[in-house]
Amino acid sequence: MTLDILNKKIEKSISDLYNKQIPSNYFQIIKTKVDFEGDYTLIIFPFLSFSEKDLSSTANEIGVVLQKIEEVSSFNIVKGFLNFHLSDIFFSKILEHVFSSKNFGFISPSSNSKTTLVEFSSPNTNKPLHLGHIRNNLLGFAISNIFKACGHHVKKVQVINDRGIHICKSMLAWLKYGNGKTPESEKVKGDFFVGQYYVLFEKKLREEKEKIGNDKITPTILKEAQEMLIKWEKKDSEIIDLWNKMNGWVYEGMEITYKKLGISFDKNYYESNTYLDGKRIVQEFLKKNIFFKKNDESIWVDLHEFNLDEKLLLRSDGTAVYMTQDIGTALCRYDDFKFNNMIYVTGSEQNYHFQTLFKILEKIGFSWSKKCSHLSYGMVDLPSGKMKSREGTVVDADDLISKMRKDSLDLIKKSNKFDDFDEKEIEDLSKKIGDAALKYFILKVDAKKNMMFNPDESIDFNGNTGPFIQYTYARIMSILKKRTDFEPSFNSFQKMHELEKDLIKIIIDFPNCIQQCKDSLNPALLANYIFHLSKTYNKFYQKVPILDSSKNENFRLTISKKVSLIIMNGMNLLGIDVPSRM
Repeated sequence: MTLDILNKKIEKSISDLYNKQIPSNYFQIIKTKVDFEGDYTLIIFPFLSFSEKDLSSTANEIGVVLQKIEEVSSFNIVKGFLNFHLSDIFFSKILEHVFSSKNFGFISPSSNSKTTLVEFSSPNTNKPLHLGHIRNNLLGFAISNIFKACGHHVKKVQVINDRGIHICKSMLAWLKYGNGKTPESEKVKGDFFVGQYYVLFEKKLREEKEKIGNDKITPTILKEAQEMLIKWEKKDSEIIDLWNKMNGWVYEGMEITYKKLGISFDKNYYESNTYLDGKRIVQEFLKKNIFFKKNDESIWVDLHEFNLDEKLLLRSDGTAVYMTQDIGTALCRYDDFKFNNMIYVTGSEQNYHFQTLFKILEKIGFSWSKKCSHLSYGMVDLPSGKMKSREGTVVDADDLISKMRKDSLDLIKKSNKFDDFDEKEIEDLSKKIGDAALKYFILKVDAKKNMMFNPDESIDFNGNTGPFIQYTYARIMSILKKRTDFEPSFNSFQKMHELEKDLIKIIIDFPNCIQQCKDSLNPALLANYIFHLSKTYNKFYQKVPILDSSKNENFRLTISKKVSLIIMNGMNLLGIDVPSRM
């Protein structure tokens, strides 16, 4: 017996009552709110047109019919809402169903499954990954796992922004002021090393602007960077060699950060390649009069038919813009994977950019443009304030990860709960707790919202945090370890406790929660579902004896086992490990 079967019984009973085939969308069944009596609630208003009676009479006659269903034990009515209790037998069957279901909540992909591409991270090779990149990576990785859990073939991809004026700024600053230094000579990560020269360029640029005192005059250092970009596009050998060397430093550094975050990709795309495809497409559709050229030789697309503006595609000097490479990258990806869905994970400041990109692809006749979507997320800041790359006030991702792990280690050492852990176990545990604190705190917030990441709040063992959920999992593992040979039992030998029912109701929602995350592109739903499950289990642990050698012990251990599996699987979907011992 599952909820789907019960829902069908309810639909049939009410349809038979009114001798009409009532469409399924009329049946709105939700969990009963905590302030009211009941397990689930049926909204009565949609049935008034079939009963042709007042609200109270309609609710009563539907309640009488529902109570004839063996799984429904009682009902009560609050205005237009019919709250009903389900029998203990129903909950026992539900528990048996979910416990015996292999990979409960997960759908295995088949040869006919859809292919979904998720683009995330998309770093620049002029600076290290920062706090904003962490949110991007965590969202992209989680949504990739969620689509995979829904049976999709998922490909995780990134486009590396390895060309452009911002890259030349770092290159020029190193040439002028680097004195031959390397990441190895300075004993720093390559991406951090290169990022220092981007900041140095911006500092020198500000100084020159102040010295000139005239905004209409282009500073010499900026002219030099622009000239370097033109040389790069003309494949100047010295510039290309420098570009390869400095990008190589950055890639080595970024790979270390990705490994710390547990992030991997199936394919990398490079802007230095895809912008050429974009330029080719622009020229092709210029000839077809889809795009147009202005007097200064720049190439544009008119999107007024979509209530958007004109958009620049190639500058007057022939150099590409971001849109150029995004057009090229999109085409390369469709050629590579023939995807059914393509999800771009970027900040909300790029909403207009992607709205424009999708309409350009539609205008030039790529029907698959309608399969592209944008997972837009808000800004993330620290209590100390906003981050600015040009001023060097960005919070480096590696520094933040290290801080979280150190804070976790300090917390463990201050506690007397880990005295039986050896040094290696404490080190491993501190990494898991620190990483969970960081990842969960970011993922629990609706992606579309701006957020404040507070390191101190995130690492708390109480409240809506990763460490609290980890501790709940470890608590269950400790209980199960004491009864390794227990036999799963699905029947309570006394009236089922309300908290036992509450846990089973939450458990049965796991597949639906994953599906809702997929449909809404919002991993926060899963994060908060796991917290709700963990919080309810802790209430259960405190109020209901588990290891009491009673006839109900195995029943409660069965519930505990299933809760632990869902916590583990759910947290893994979010990219978070759960230790079996804390």
